Amino acid sequence: MTDFFEFEADFVDSLRCIPMQVRCKLDTCGIKLKLSDWNQMTTTERQALVELPCTTETEIKFYQEHIQQLIIQRTGTPATKLPIEAHPAWLDSATVPANIQEKAQELGVTLTQQNWASLTPLQRFALIKLSHPGHENKNFKRAIAEFHLL
Repeated sequence: MTDFFEFEADFVDSLRCIPMQVRCKLDTCGIKLKLSDWNQMTTTERQALVELPCTTETEIKFYQEHIQQLIIQRTGTPATKLPIEAHPAWLDSATVPANIQEKAQELGVTLTQQNWASLTPLQRFALIKLSHPGHENKNFKRAIAEFHLL
């Protein structure tokens, strides 16, 4: 999974920000990665985090251990562990989360269950992350357009 979204285009060449696919892997393995820690890693290390798989139980455990080692090497401090959701909303194609509906409606968009189900898990993850309060929400509208939901 090394696909980047168009709304990430302004930073993916340099990987100066954490791309959605890595953020999804971080949530999957329960690691909070600060941007300052990400920026202490080499481009090669960041690229490896993009490319490493993180779907099976073995891959998730490896990814978690690998990123912890990187962070400790770069900062001297382990990353904060986060609880891992047993049933993450981005893997549930049957239910559009209420906050996503609300955010979409602010843009005059109604998301149907069929729209939601047609998205990939990573696209659903991106919309969930981009709809959080306090997040720079300009990319939510760009993502909705990119995912052909407008």
